[in-house]
Amino acid sequence: MAIGRPQILTHRDIYVTSFKSLLAACGLSALIGLAAPPCYAGSTAYPLTLENCGIQVTFKKAPERAIGLGQNSAEILLLLGLQDKMVGTAFWPSKVLPQLAEANAKVKLLTVEMPTFESMLAENPDFVAVALPSLVGPNSKIAKREDFDKVGVSTYLSPSTCLSTKDVKDQYGSRGELWNMDLLYKEIDELSQIFDVVDRGQALIADFKAREAKLRGSVVKDGQNLSYVFWFSSPSPSADAYVGGKNSASGFIADLLGGHNAITADAEWPTVGWEGIIAANPDVIVVASLDRNRWELDKPEAKINFLNTDPAVSQIPAVKNKALVVMDGQAMNPTIRTIYGAEQVAEQLKALGLLK
Repeated sequence: MAIGRPQILTHRDIYVTSFKSLLAACGLSALIGLAAPPCYAGSTAYPLTLENCGIQVTFKKAPERAIGLGQNSAEILLLLGLQDKMVGTAFWPSKVLPQLAEANAKVKLLTVEMPTFESMLAENPDFVAVALPSLVGPNSKIAKREDFDKVGVSTYLSPSTCLSTKDVKDQYGSRGELWNMDLLYKEIDELSQIFDVVDRGQALIADFKAREAKLRGSVVKDGQNLSYVFWFSSPSPSADAYVGGKNSASGFIADLLGGHNAITADAEWPTVGWEGIIAANPDVIVVASLDRNRWELDKPEAKINFLNTDPAVSQIPAVKNKALVVMDGQAMNPTIRTIYGAEQVAEQLKALGLLK
């Protein structure tokens, strides 16, 4: 199987064509690339108060100077057509979705890594949408939510990443139940309410729901219950691997495709030694493609080379059977990318004859 940069969008032409119909019907000139759902009426009544990760946040009006802190938060704002309301973005593991490139070019990139608190305040924001608690949370090296509160900047943290760190030592926490798209739909809905673009939010949710249903419906009920390992990256071949935990977005993709996660740890991002991965005996190994290039093994080609050449790892059935597929690394996070990632995996598994 030839490995290159994976195709981010499947059936893109269909989505672009159908969403043009939605633009004509609803007047959403800022968005492209989505299937056309029915239009929804409604506007936000301010002040708007939401419960967000255990904290009540109130908005007297729609933000005018927003920062998307973390790729998922930034891409949701862009998909909602809010680029003119954004003064910055930061922390991008992967490049922006192709259909958002033009809109994203209008927004200042603070850094692809973690920004400083001061660099964000320099943009005079009135709102920060945050993808991960490691970016703005109790143990963040950037800032805590109360730091933004003190300077009059509202924050909103992705509901998908509001996880307890009680049972695990890492900052990403653990998840007791399998993540599902309802948390993503809540995030899109609430952000669309905050910015008074409810129609756009409902259109986006309808598109993702249709794609999720199509994927789940395409899996043969009596098909193989494949076991998966989702390998995000590793600092080096000798280091433990960062893999998707049992109930993470990776676990959701496995479930969506009629299989299960071979990793049983509740931690969102456990680090697992290769002895443990060998013992897990996965049918399929999904390797992440990352654009950040922090480590050599961020590259899918480097991962696949290691899998094929390491004397022990190369004996895993998934490797021997060439059941290695490439997925956008950001899709392993609980984000809008997750459904794109599931589509990528499904397409490659069908080509391998592992999915019908």
